[in-house]
Amino acid sequence: MARPAVLVTRRIPSSVVARLEEQCRVDAWDGPDAMPAAELRARLAGAQGLMCLLTDRIDASVLDAGPGLRIVANIAVGFDNIDLAAARSRSVIVTNTPDVLTEATADFTWGLILAATRRIAEGERLLRRGAWSGWALDFMLGSDLRGKQLGIVGLGRIGRAVAARAGAFGMRVAFTTLEAGAEGAGPVEPGWTALGLDELLTSSDVVSFHVPLTPATRHLIDRRAILRMKRRAYLVNTSRGPVVDEAALAWALREGLIAGAALDVYEQEPRVHPDLLGLENVVLAPHLGSATVETRTAMADLAARNVLAVLSGSAPLTPVAG
Repeated sequence: MARPAVLVTRRIPSSVVARLEEQCRVDAWDGPDAMPAAELRARLAGAQGLMCLLTDRIDASVLDAGPGLRIVANIAVGFDNIDLAAARSRSVIVTNTPDVLTEATADFTWGLILAATRRIAEGERLLRRGAWSGWALDFMLGSDLRGKQLGIVGLGRIGRAVAARAGAFGMRVAFTTLEAGAEGAGPVEPGWTALGLDELLTSSDVVSFHVPLTPATRHLIDRRAILRMKRRAYLVNTSRGPVVDEAALAWALREGLIAGAALDVYEQEPRVHPDLLGLENVVLAPHLGSATVETRTAMADLAARNVLAVLSGSAPLTPVAG
């Protein structure tokens, strides 16, 4: 019996490719950038499995190009790049990679919080351009975290992991789950305070977003929402770019309506809103939340194990409900 064919849309660790090749014929895209949509459709023709990333739009036209497709394994915890209804109507299983990236993304979120509140990236830019004239008592003052409130929007796996680290910095935790848009579910620690979104925005000193992209969360943070925040507050987004209206955020930062922001995701990646690029009070990272060797390898490996499970007739390990 011929081995099933699997298309992989980006370079993945060789150890994961080797795992797949034990049971499948693997067609792996080796280009430096995302696989062009036309190429993706052309190479899906004989595939039973697809391993893809958030940069790949898997819609009805792509699914129709692979009539033998049985599984789409997204190497990400999010899956807003996949038309779930179209996959379901074609009996194609969709999986994601939850849990394995939680700790790395939570650590990185705290890196962004510190970079924004202590002006680390701004200070490095100043030093590199030769503008530092020496130590001064009032030079580049940031903001303490101890005694302040961390507002978590979306208390899923990553939101809970970020909140769990707050005690190390002396911060108290408030959270909102946004019910309809909540990702995951789990325990709430003693001392964490549940608030509505408006109350969380008005009372928090750092607001960190950990929600999936849905119609309800698209532009959840717009001008109206930002105006509810404290003038000395910081906004951090490591969830999905379109959760924050970038034009509204740039306006607020430029006008001093909030103290600063830190972003790892953007509305039109890899494009960043040009009004953000010239601002010193925003930290901009190129979608690095899960970017450790260990985590990215674990993500690819979990996606591969999902593919192998489904193609061997077993249940997927981490199916996406839809």
